[in-house]
Amino acid sequence: MLLERDEVNPEKPNNVGQMPLLGAASSGHAEVVKMLLERDEVSPDKPDNNGQTPLLFAASYGHVEVVKMLLERDEVNPDLPDNDGRTPLLFAARNGHAGVVKLLLGKNDVDPYKSDNGGRTPLSWAAGAGHDDIVELFLGLGDVTPDTMDNGGLTPLAWAAEHKYTRVVEMILQRCSFS
Repeated sequence: MLLERDEVNPEKPNNVGQMPLLGAASSGHAEVVKMLLERDEVSPDKPDNNGQTPLLFAASYGHVEVVKMLLERDEVNPDLPDNDGRTPLLFAARNGHAGVVKLLLGKNDVDPYKSDNGGRTPLSWAAGAGHDDIVELFLGLGDVTPDTMDNGGLTPLAWAAEHKYTRVVEMILQRCSFS
């Protein structure tokens, strides 16, 4: 195997700073991720030039098995944002990966209300993409604030209404009282 050869560096980045682990995680190659994580020299939380980690990529593409493997590692920060302030939870919510959202919400050190540099929260992204199952997860947290505005002045309700996601609009209106 290539990994057993001394001249092979499993931490060698490509031109945008992505390590082999990041590529395997983003593609959902669980067996390759497992092999790389067994190597002492592989850093499981090392970001690329955009601040994106293997966990962020795995969450973004909905690779539940890879996300589980990475979350088992103490070195992995499950709430680490990229250079734009986007977290693994935000990417999973935006892209409609409810299984990954549930895993991340199960971690004590994940802030479900952390906004990106544009002021958008995971709820805002899920609402704006019409992911009613994920919106329901966030509304079920109890202390959700669906009328928090992003930097452009839009709320999760406004994003859902703008994109005609009637079910999401109904859910937000039914579950929350606005002051």
